[in-house]
Amino acid sequence: MLGLSLREVAASLRQRQVSPTELCQKCLSFIKETSFLNAYITVTEDTALKQAAAADQRFKAGQPLGELDGIPIAIKDNFSTQGIETTCASRMLKGYIPPYNATVVQKFLDQGAVLMGKTNLDEFAMGSGSTDSIFGPVKNPWSYAKHYREKRRASHPVINEDSDWVITGGSSGGSAAAVSSGTCYVAIGSDTGGSTRNPASHCGIVGLKPTYGLVSRHGLIPLVNSMDVPGILTRCVDDAATVLGVLGGHDPDDSTTVQDPFAPFQLPDITDMSKLCIGIPKEYHAPGLCTETLLLWSKTADLFENAGAKVVEVSLPHTPYSIVCYHVLCTAEVASNMARFDGLEYGHRSDINDSTDAMYAATRREGFNDVVRGRILSGNFFLLKQNYEQYFLKAQKVRRLIADDFVKVFSSGVQVLLTPTTLGDAAPYWQFIQEDNRTRSAQEDVFTQCANMAGLPAVTVPAGLSSQGLPIGLQFIGQAFCEQQLLTVAKWFEKQTDFCSLEFHKILEDASKTKQPSKSASVL
Repeated sequence: MLGLSLREVAASLRQRQVSPTELCQKCLSFIKETSFLNAYITVTEDTALKQAAAADQRFKAGQPLGELDGIPIAIKDNFSTQGIETTCASRMLKGYIPPYNATVVQKFLDQGAVLMGKTNLDEFAMGSGSTDSIFGPVKNPWSYAKHYREKRRASHPVINEDSDWVITGGSSGGSAAAVSSGTCYVAIGSDTGGSTRNPASHCGIVGLKPTYGLVSRHGLIPLVNSMDVPGILTRCVDDAATVLGVLGGHDPDDSTTVQDPFAPFQLPDITDMSKLCIGIPKEYHAPGLCTETLLLWSKTADLFENAGAKVVEVSLPHTPYSIVCYHVLCTAEVASNMARFDGLEYGHRSDINDSTDAMYAATRREGFNDVVRGRILSGNFFLLKQNYEQYFLKAQKVRRLIADDFVKVFSSGVQVLLTPTTLGDAAPYWQFIQEDNRTRSAQEDVFTQCANMAGLPAVTVPAGLSSQGLPIGLQFIGQAFCEQQLLTVAKWFEKQTDFCSLEFHKILEDASKTKQPSKSASVL
């Protein structure tokens, strides 16, 4: 039951093969058994059971049912949840309990979804490994797949049984691990430069970043207002389309959402590829791209071509400047957004009371980790009067050129771009932490952040396994507000690969029997 897709389990609920409460209890039980993954910061057991019981009553009474009625979901812990602590995995938000729900959370609840908990992330979503959380790092469920463990031991001596595991990617690693391991059927992440697609690729699931403005950001604690988008993590493309149908549309509380009406859609089972033109950006042959990812990318292009699609090489000439441009704009907006955390209204407050300035400084030093403080300092440097034109304004101009590159490619007749999602498979934790956060993010986000810069929709779909037995995903980038076309192509590809993200489910169950549940590194 835990290995079913969202649509499959929804059908089981409606056919009364399982009740919402039974399903909720199964998920809660498995969350406890797999607690060593550290996917959740807060498990909302009481809330979930109450919501499941309410769904039971709706099913029994024959009341109209929501699209997600009785479906267990999880929410990244940088979305506001009424009455439930929201931490952003940071000491700064100690004890912060929002008085309202984020719009995406409320839409889920309005459709009868059952909230299992709040998922782990890099502090304030600043990272690409889900390793920089005060609650400790998130472990990739694939670390416990038998074929991966055997290959690791054959090629490398085990350094330490407790540290010999791979990252989930980030910053929405907790959400990706929750879906991949089978503790919920859909999870929400946030995507600023790839934070949904990156962990989805590493965890062998589908990760969708909608067009900027299609899904409300109201209640998402902001990182970069001009790029943040709520992301959707599911086990298959059809499920992502279902969830987008629930979440998409204008929100009066978010002025950046578009006014045009949004209609939910269903994806066709059979697609004619002969009318499709797919672009392969030559600039995405980036330094560090592993041979296995390149091979899967090439084979996928051949797959589409053999099915009748036209596959052409295209150029996005400003792509090489994108990651540097992204860093300048990201840190500048971070510096602005983080200014609200001063220790006065909510969250952590230092005991130092020598002066207001001293209290501010101490609060922010104690509340933020090195990564957040570093980005704030970088952003403030770029925003200095003497640096503003040289850095921030110039980066804005380059961002326009990057967006124009996509416009030119799509206006030439190309409908969808096919690219890698990440340079390779998930890195071992001990190896990943050897590099600083800035370097890691530049490496992990090299293929993903361009879509955020241009505000375009993008989805990653599992494409195969590496020689280490770990998932590798490929990314499809579409035209703005053309999610239906984008997901139709992604679904066709998914059906050709027939990749099962839960083939290791039994192995994970076995691991959960012998693995001691890890205690959270929480300092709250």
